[in-house]
Amino acid sequence: MKRMRRILSVALLGALVAGNVAAQSYPSRPLRIIVPFAAGGPMDTTARLISSKMASALNQPVIVENRGGAGGHIALDALSKAPPDGYTILLSSDGLAVLPAVYRKLPFDAAKDFVPVTQLLATTLMLAASPKFSGASTRDLIALAKSRPGGLNYGHNGVGSNVHLIMELLKLSAGIDILGVPYKGAALISTALMTGELHVAIVPLPGNLESVKGGRLKALAVFGERRAPALPEVQTVGEAGLAGFGFVAWQGLFVLAKTPRDIIELIQREAVKALNTPDVRDRLLAMGQVIVGSTADEFDAKYKADIANYARIVKQAGIPPQD
Repeated sequence: MKRMRRILSVALLGALVAGNVAAQSYPSRPLRIIVPFAAGGPMDTTARLISSKMASALNQPVIVENRGGAGGHIALDALSKAPPDGYTILLSSDGLAVLPAVYRKLPFDAAKDFVPVTQLLATTLMLAASPKFSGASTRDLIALAKSRPGGLNYGHNGVGSNVHLIMELLKLSAGIDILGVPYKGAALISTALMTGELHVAIVPLPGNLESVKGGRLKALAVFGERRAPALPEVQTVGEAGLAGFGFVAWQGLFVLAKTPRDIIELIQREAVKALNTPDVRDRLLAMGQVIVGSTADEFDAKYKADIANYARIVKQAGIPPQD
C-alpha cells in the first residue's frame, strides 16, 4: 500500500512538473485564433486587430483562421479536435451560449468542454428597419404589426440564433405576429433591410452604424440597459415599454478544458493588453463596440448565466429542438 502511494505521488508530481514546464515554455510555436465567420465581418476585424498585437508581445505568429459555416459548428469542431495546450483559441460570439438550448444533440458540452478566457467586447444590438418602413420607433412597429397580423417580416440568421430568439421573445412580449425570414448572414440581412425586402431585423450596431447615419437604415431602438453612446438619440427597447430586454451581445476568447491555468491567464493578459492599445481601442470604439477585457472568472460567470438565460427564452418562445 505504501509503495502504491509512493508511485501515485511520484506520478502526480511528474504531471505537475510537466504542466509547469509546458506553461513556462509557452508559446514556443505559432498560435491560431479560429473565427466562426467569414473574413471581413466585425468578429474577424477584432481577431485581426488583437492578433497582431499579441504576436508582438508573445514573439510568435498569431494566425487568424476563418472557419465559417454550419452555425459555428465547423469552428467548434476544429477547437474540440485540438490539444488543450493553448495554441488553438476560439473567438466566439454569444451564439455559443445559445447552442445547448436549441440543438437536440451536440458533439460537445458547451458548458464544460470550452473554457472562457476573456470577454473582449460588448456589442450593442439594434432593432433596425428599412428606410421604406413608415414607423420610427418600437411603439410604431408594435402598432403597425397589430394592425396587420402576419403582414410584416423580420430577418434572422438561422433558427435558434441569438437575434432569432430575442425577436421571438419581443413578439411574445408585445403580442404581435411578424414573419421570420432566415438569411445566411448578418450582411445579407442588412442589405435586405436597405432594399425594403425586409421590414425589420435585429442587427449588431457595429457594421451598421454608418448605414443609420447615412439614412440607409432606420434605428428603431437598441437593446441593453442604457442607450448606445454612438446613437444617444435612439431609445432602448425598455424605454419603449418592454421590460426584460437588456440583451448585449459579446465577443470572447475560449480554449479547451484542461488547458493549463497559467496558459489561460497568459492569453487573457495579452489579449486584454492588445485590446487596450490606443490604435486598437480607437478602431473598435469607432465601430460602436464597447471594450470589456474581463478576467476569466468574470467571463465564465457571464457565459454560464447566458446559457441559462437563452434556455429560458427557448422554452418561453416554444422553439422546438433542432437536429
